Amino acid sequence: VSFDDTPLGAASLAQVHKAVLRDGRTVAVKVQHPKVQAQSSKDILLMEVLVLAVKQLFPEFEFMWLVDEAKKNLPLELDFLNEGRNAEKVAQMLKHFDFLKVPRIYWELSTKRVLLMEFVDGGQVNDRDYMERNKIDVNEISRHLGKIYSEMIFVNGFVHCDPHPGNVLVRKRPGTGKAEIVLLDHGLYQVLTDEFRLDYCHLWQSLIWTDMEKVKKYGQRLGAGDLYPLFACMLTARSWDSVNRGIGQAPVTATEDAEIRNNAANYLPQISQLLNHVPRQMLLIFKTNDLLRGIEAALGTRASASSFLNMSRCCIRALAAHKKKNTCSFFRRTQISFREAFNLWQINLHELILRVKGLRLASWVLALLCRLLPTSY
Repeated sequence: VSFDDTPLGAASLAQVHKAVLRDGRTVAVKVQHPKVQAQSSKDILLMEVLVLAVKQLFPEFEFMWLVDEAKKNLPLELDFLNEGRNAEKVAQMLKHFDFLKVPRIYWELSTKRVLLMEFVDGGQVNDRDYMERNKIDVNEISRHLGKIYSEMIFVNGFVHCDPHPGNVLVRKRPGTGKAEIVLLDHGLYQVLTDEFRLDYCHLWQSLIWTDMEKVKKYGQRLGAGDLYPLFACMLTARSWDSVNRGIGQAPVTATEDAEIRNNAANYLPQISQLLNHVPRQMLLIFKTNDLLRGIEAALGTRASASSFLNMSRCCIRALAAHKKKNTCSFFRRTQISFREAFNLWQINLHELILRVKGLRLASWVLALLCRLLPTSY
């Protein structure tokens, strides 16, 4: 019935328009740019030539992994039917999260170059003003986003790898008024092998609970070698001193952020070497982590103790599920289940203690203010 000429958004591969079908449904139409398919192979060839030229000039920089990733991922991103399948898979996988919305795909009207989806409106996830105007709690949104990505990475091993603010919307759900996250653009996913996923679970648990021996062990298992301290810093976006003290123990300071930025340039050859040696699955995980941190920074909710505890819950569940899957003994499975329940209970207790401490601190500050302020107030 209608098709808006002005796109809602445009990117390097496609743009999205709002339209209305003859049966009254409002849809989002994602249309691939005309020459992208033909141009993509030339772009990859040019990238390969440039990377080889850089290698000749600066032998210490290893960027061939960038070309390998582009060769693998670009054809998948150019197939919009693949994007539709990814959207349905993740929607089914995370259907237990009532705060997540993945727009429905209209298969009868979609092709490899045109994708029709349910139209869902909302504000970008990094727009604090939008959330304040619509009375959406930024801390709740940040927690929900952490839960979604922890479940994807640690439990399912199927990870949406492009969570930039244009692809993650927030809104009040029509009818209920509850805050909801809308996940868009499902063209780029990383499928993690069980071996990688479980090693990654162990590594994050070690980082959260400050077990430095296991940080070294699992950092090296994931290809970091002797650069495992740098690897830990890149994953957490914290200094090595903070990693040793415990990433959940103290918030990120402006001084620490400045230290990390200043040191990044100094360690560029080592970062390049590390990126060349870690499993290819890790590269898109790095990208995903950085985009999520950017959202947290914009919302002012940089990873809190609560978000680390949610990650740990997912790690415990994933490791327990793997152990149960690989044993035939009913007694052993029962034992694993009890251990899992006990570990989750410990985390719940730890979180409760943190909340009680926070409430006590708040009460103490309030009482102090009451004593200091004049009685006329």
